[in-house]
Amino acid sequence: MKWQVRKPLAMAHELVKACVQSGDVVVDATLGNGHDALFLANCVGARGRVIGFDVQQAAVEASSARLADCEAAVDLHHCGHEKLADFAPAGLGAVMFNLGYLPNADHSVITLPATTLAALESAVELMRPRGILSVMCYPGHDGGREEANEVEAYFAALPRYGWQVVKHQHLNGPATSPFLLAAQKRAEK
Repeated sequence: MKWQVRKPLAMAHELVKACVQSGDVVVDATLGNGHDALFLANCVGARGRVIGFDVQQAAVEASSARLADCEAAVDLHHCGHEKLADFAPAGLGAVMFNLGYLPNADHSVITLPATTLAALESAVELMRPRGILSVMCYPGHDGGREEANEVEAYFAALPRYGWQVVKHQHLNGPATSPFLLAAQKRAEK
């Protein structure tokens, strides 16, 4: 099969799938409608565990319904992703963020730079070697550009000997196009 340029979210899934192992503990830091949580559950299988967070009860309920038949253990929390360290153990295989707002809901309820950066700090501390951090940034909504800039600066500051960091963005699209930031923790020597 020939390789195709992927949209940022499809690339996020491709990278995460390549890094996650059956039985891993993984996190969906922004549950939304549960699509990434279900993707993660399928990656980790029956021996794995998915931990999810969202500030909106409707998102937790939608995700719970979407995950009802999955084999992985699932722990969903109606709270912000800045609480990640309160619920997630060390040795995470992946942490996925899909920033912005819940589709088809109140667009004034958005992820915020301060809480997102706090969650990223926790994710970095809890990540296992070869684990991956994936963040979809959406600069096109109110507050989105500021958050995207702060998250990108955080990724750029990760130590290069500890992390491999990439940005996936379509350069010939509008400046408000979504983009992916991904960081894989290097293996310990």
